[in-house]
Formats: sequence, structure tokens, C-alpha cells
Amino acid sequence: MAKIREYIFNASTLSYEEAKDSKMSHLWRSIGLFIASIACFCLYFWLYASVLGLELPKTLLLKKENARWTSKVEVMNRQLDNYSEILTALQMRDDDIYRSIFGMNDISQSVREAGFGGVNRYAALEDDPVLKNTMRRLDKLTKKAYVQSKSFDDVALLSKRAGDMASCIPAIPPINPDPKKYRISSTFGYRSDPISHRTTKHNGIDFAMKPGNPVYTTGDGVVESVKFELFGYGNSIIIDHGFGYKTRYAHMKSIVVTEGMSLKRGECIGYSGNSGKSTGAHLHYEVLYRGNAVNPYNYFDLSITPEEYATMVQITQAASEKITLHPSHKKR
Repeated sequence: MAKIREYIFNASTLSYEEAKDSKMSHLWRSIGLFIASIACFCLYFWLYASVLGLELPKTLLLKKENARWTSKVEVMNRQLDNYSEILTALQMRDDDIYRSIFGMNDISQSVREAGFGGVNRYAALEDDPVLKNTMRRLDKLTKKAYVQSKSFDDVALLSKRAGDMASCIPAIPPINPDPKKYRISSTFGYRSDPISHRTTKHNGIDFAMKPGNPVYTTGDGVVESVKFELFGYGNSIIIDHGFGYKTRYAHMKSIVVTEGMSLKRGECIGYSGNSGKSTGAHLHYEVLYRGNAVNPYNYFDLSITPEEYATMVQITQAASEKITLHPSHKKR
């Protein structure tokens, strides 16, 4: 296409000459063209977005990407729901069956539901509540799974000693049940306190007898505490038998064991007396299961003959002396 030329009349030469643009006019023309382009773009953008109600390509791309990630988060939350239900079932089975069988205390909900302390772990997700909630659920589920895993480890460790459970349960009377040497002066349950005369719960059984009668541990265990008090239980011993069981022997005259000693059923731990809050010579005996006092009558049989009981004590004593004399064994 031929270039269109412009001519202007020169009065000095009385002739037509080709018109030439000045630099300034060329600049203004370029500026005007640029402004017109911007105006057209703005008009197009306004018509596209406001009048026609259409979305920009970049917005569509971002929305598509957001929908993809939202779908992934929803799938993750559904999976977390399933995992949470499975973990809850495991927790119930753990508390009601596994830990109960071995006399272990339930894990409290405050421990299972414990969160993460310290700084705000989700500060960077404040603008995305859905993702923030998902991350919080994931962290909480991870913590609960860790607690449950530790619980199973404890149960597995204790289950290896399951064969010892029969010898650890407090299954014999704490004294030789010779009817000529004792009588039951107070049973388990509510009674009138002999000192205050108020109705209170008696957490054990009282064996009334003369001071100095031998007292024996009723199951294998470890001496948890030895106390010498003027009031309350007086001279007392608590033995931890494991599997949720502990026994208390109180108002004793003297004690021949120390804290931390390992004992076998039938070993002598001291002698009956009249120490502490007591109105007469007797042995107060308690059985504690998972921290609660239970009726000792459910664990021993007073019909065992004095001779059978004495034989059991002799066998235990002989085995204990053999272990003590063996150079590869030491009693704690």
C-alpha cells in the first residue's frame, strides 16, 4: 500500500512542499495512542467483568486449583473421621478389656485428649479455617495414636508376666488362721467408729489377737511403703503386688521389711500390735484394687488349716533362704 503524503503551501517559495512531523507532535501522537489503548482495555475489562458477569482466565484457574485442593482436604477429613472411629474403638477395648485384665488403671480422657502446648502452631493458617481445622485434627489424632501405642506397650510388657499373676494376687490370710489365736473384730463395710462413734466405712478386716503374732504377705510383691506413725494406721506396710493389687497391714507392733524389698507370698513382714488409732491389739488388713478398697473376704479362705498354712510358710521360707544364699541372687 502506497504511503500517503501530506503537502503544505509555502508562501515564500510559492510552491507546495511535503509536510514533515515535528518530534513534539510525534510524541504527543504516541502518548495519545497509548492513553487510547489503556482506555480501550479498561472498557473491555469493565464490559467483560461487570456487564457480562464473566470471570477472568486467571480467576478461573485459581478457582479450579482451589476446588481441587478443597476436594483433597474433604477426602482427608473423611479419612480422619474413619481413623478417629477406629482409634476410639481401640481405646475402649484397651480400657475395658486389656488394661482391666491386668488391673491397670484407665488412661484418663485428659491425657488422651491433651493438645499441644506452647506457641500457636497454626498461626500461618489463620486465613484458611478449613485447613487449620484439618491440621489441628491431624495433630490431635497423631497424639492420641501415640498415647494408645504407649498403652499397648505397657500392656504387652505386663502380659509377659501374666504367668506370675496367680502368685501376685493376695489370695491367703495375712495370719495363720488358727481359731484359737484370733477372732474377727470388725469386717469390711460401714460400721460405728469405735472412737468417734460415727458411721464410717471400714476399708478392711480387723483380726483381734495378742501382740507379737507373725504377719505374712498375702501375695508376691514389692514393699511400697513402711510408715511409723503415732496416729492413724500406726506402724503400717503397703505392698504393691502388681496387676492393680496392693495390700495394707496396719497397727503393727514391729516391722521386719524395708521399702523396695521383693517378697514372696507367705514371707513374714512383721508382728501384730496396737499402734496408731486403735482401741485394742489387732491387725488391720486391706486389699486395694486399682486404688479402691475391696472386701478381703473375696480373696482368701479362712478354712485353710493351721497346719497347711504353716507348711506353706515353711516352703516359702526355705525357698527364700535358698535364693538369698545363692551367689547369683540378691534380695532387694
